[in-house]
Amino acid sequence: MLGGMNMRRLLPLFLIAPVFVLAGFGISKPGAGEKVRVLIIDGQNNHNWKDTTPFLKAQLEKTGRFEVAVATTPPRGAKPEDWAGFKPDFGACDVVLSNYNGPKWEPAAVREAFEKFLADGGGLVNVHAANNAHKGWDGFEKATGLLWRGNADGARLYLDQVGKVMRMEKGEGPGAGHGPQHEYLVKIRDGEHPITKGLPTEWLHTKDELYHGQRGPAEDMEILATALSAKDKRGTGVHEPMLWWIPVGKGKAVTNVLGHVGGGDVPHMPAMKCVGFLTLTARACEWAATGEVTIPVLDNFPTKDKVSLVE
Repeated sequence: MLGGMNMRRLLPLFLIAPVFVLAGFGISKPGAGEKVRVLIIDGQNNHNWKDTTPFLKAQLEKTGRFEVAVATTPPRGAKPEDWAGFKPDFGACDVVLSNYNGPKWEPAAVREAFEKFLADGGGLVNVHAANNAHKGWDGFEKATGLLWRGNADGARLYLDQVGKVMRMEKGEGPGAGHGPQHEYLVKIRDGEHPITKGLPTEWLHTKDELYHGQRGPAEDMEILATALSAKDKRGTGVHEPMLWWIPVGKGKAVTNVLGHVGGGDVPHMPAMKCVGFLTLTARACEWAATGEVTIPVLDNFPTKDKVSLVE
């Protein structure tokens, strides 16, 4: 145990109706046969959310397990009055899938409603640059644990050569970064967790960014998967967290930093088309909402030697 961490625990778009969550709102889990209600939030991102959101929506719906809605924020640089119409109904979903990278959601009532949603048992799943967002929002940063921040903005976690979780405090070592995109092995660190159970211990992820030096509160994190940030790829030379979760009240927050899609890569989006990425995303959404995983590991899952992409 280190700082509360335990490695064993360790396609149309539409806007949500403008209704705020009421103070007495409580989470009810989907029953047998009921679909998990996912709310994707997008609208700002340095990655092309206009293409990746409908892709993620379609892939989740193809599993037959999810009902997916989308809420879109005002664009970057929006004025306070532009945010007045952003009123996602967290009471109408079981888990929020964030495809958003921008400043804190406004108004403050939206942030407060979201924090209550998590505390009451809701789920959050961040994909890739979603952990870059919301600088200065303490509730989100605590729920996310490690974020795209400088080394003055929090602690860093990584794994040493024998798999021990190491903590580097604020101001020491590198801040957030990544080297050139490349294929790399993802190593499962807790094969008994519902999200990762049944996955190969190591599997080859397609060409993607490999985040290193992420910073934040780094409290109560349970690291599920890592990847070696190789020095010959301008990395740190250690295993960096790729997938983790944090308990938030009765809720769960999962962060998956795989899945880079830049503007020029949108027609192909190889990192998001990786069967490994999509499996982790779907299983994370189901688990964050229900505490269970029924989505199977398919035969076309990547192996240690071969990537696998959806058509």
